[in-house]
Amino acid sequence: MEARVVKHTMRRAWLVVGLLFIIAMLNYIDRTMITTMRTSIVTAIPMSDAEFGLLTAVFLWVYGLFSPLAGFFADRFSKAKVILISLFIWSAVTWMTAYATSFHELLITRALMGLSEACYIPAALALIMDYHKTTTRSLANGIHMAGIMAGQSLGFVGGWIAEGHQWNTAFFAFGVFGVVYAVLLLFLLKDAPKAMIPAKEKKQETIKFSRALKALFGQRSFVLLVVFFALVSLMTWLVVGWLPTYFQEKFHLSQTRAGIYSTGYVFTAAIFGVLAGGVLADQWSRVHPKGRIWVPAMGLCIAAPAVFLASYTGVLAVALSCFVVYAFTKAFTDTNTMPVLSMLVDEKYRATGYGILNFCGTLVGGIALYFGGALRDAAIDLGTIYQCAALLILLAAAALFCIRPPKERGA
Repeated sequence: MEARVVKHTMRRAWLVVGLLFIIAMLNYIDRTMITTMRTSIVTAIPMSDAEFGLLTAVFLWVYGLFSPLAGFFADRFSKAKVILISLFIWSAVTWMTAYATSFHELLITRALMGLSEACYIPAALALIMDYHKTTTRSLANGIHMAGIMAGQSLGFVGGWIAEGHQWNTAFFAFGVFGVVYAVLLLFLLKDAPKAMIPAKEKKQETIKFSRALKALFGQRSFVLLVVFFALVSLMTWLVVGWLPTYFQEKFHLSQTRAGIYSTGYVFTAAIFGVLAGGVLADQWSRVHPKGRIWVPAMGLCIAAPAVFLASYTGVLAVALSCFVVYAFTKAFTDTNTMPVLSMLVDEKYRATGYGILNFCGTLVGGIALYFGGALRDAAIDLGTIYQCAALLILLAAAALFCIRPPKERGA
């Protein structure tokens, strides 16, 4: 009887990961596809490169500024409800984006999308941590992150649809799908049963935002994790926001082909990367307490020279191959950031902690995106920008190597 209950519980835990996989995929399709339809959007709504960069930057800034509070909401209230409300609102905003007719209207919808999407990731990752314990934690998180990478890899669909129809067609279609899916999940997505959460992880007191901030920033290792996340995010968002343009201009590709190379190939490699990083970290953590830390740190040590070479070469096949290597090994950080955070902080502050990481990462990423466009307007090419940013990845790896997890939190 007990074995049957355990089997049912684990089946439920993996069902939650599957449901969240689709939400995560939709989350990143909605936010990424605008970068692959730059030519179509600029033709319909004239704007400078700096303004186009600002469309993604303002999303990130609003997303980042609201992330700590969004994480607190997930720790304080129902994680499942926070996820569903977030999905419904950002899908409605995506739908609304299809009716924008000016740069300022686009800017407003991107800001609203950032506000609504901020609530999703901290709540989703914390919910996975509630359902999955040490032996499956990184793999479960990796599968969810694979949904994010799948969404990024499908970002080219936006450019493809825009080239064959209109730029706003994709926003309409994905917005409607998200609203319908949110309604269906009202009956399927639930918080983890209390029986699945060990007594030491159950909330014994009302969580306060000020207390959470004090507890988190009182730890040196958490501060190092914030530094690491911010540095990695700088390169991540430069790739997300400007790689389609880089391929299109440097190698004289069409909008659709450049979008396929920069999302279809590169982020498909990241899907395999998050899964491989999850398996490696779960296995290594069984024999060494810092296994979940070392896997992403070593991945970054490979990713940095790969992206440097990719931005230096003039051969398309070499550039594409190196960006694929970068995406695969950098993905080790995506699958293990929340498990590493869970090693460092009190269980009741997990979502708040990840919200703070999102705040710092997206703030830096938004600045990078905007100034990437500004530097392009100043005739500085993306290859040079990528080369400089690649060096910062090594600093991120160094910060990760310096983290010392408390022994009592385990893996």
